[in-house]
Amino acid sequence: MKINNVTLEAVAVEPKGFPESGLPEIAFVGRSNVGKSSLINALINRKALARVSKQPGKTRTINFYNIENNLYFVDLPGYGYAKASKAELAKWGPMIEGYLKKREQLKCIIQLIDIRHPPSALDMQMYEWLRHYGFKMIFVLTKLDKIKRSQVDKHIKVIRTALNLSTGDTFLPFSSETKQGREELLTKIQELIG
Repeated sequence: MKINNVTLEAVAVEPKGFPESGLPEIAFVGRSNVGKSSLINALINRKALARVSKQPGKTRTINFYNIENNLYFVDLPGYGYAKASKAELAKWGPMIEGYLKKREQLKCIIQLIDIRHPPSALDMQMYEWLRHYGFKMIFVLTKLDKIKRSQVDKHIKVIRTALNLSTGDTFLPFSSETKQGREELLTKIQELIG
């Protein structure tokens, strides 16, 4: 998949702000600061179209990136720790759940997990929730460049075991710094949307 034309088409907190084009959507979920915006920037070959911050909770809206007028990458607020008010945090759950449950254009969920750590309780809860609703899923293990190459298989095994994943689940180690895993992920996305 070649990506040259990308625009941030919609920033929304409720369905009336979502695009109405009917294009397929790929949603990115993960805990705060796991690298969702960095992953999107790496996939679209931009440095900062998706806003990145070292401070967890930078993404506070549902952001729709139009990719080549073919599909949307949808950046969702992270779950878990974020520097936001309790009132704001309380709104994120229903906003994200409403989008995930009701959006017919949603073709796949990409769940991001930091390869350096076992899945958190919130990672597990999100995974079980997504499985319960039967979503097609791809697991992207971020921050690959932060561990030694010799440790990759060990970390993958820990995460696979913790989530009780089957061998058929798509599982891609990824580095936003080096873009390792980029082509494999774009190929998988292309297969999903046809």
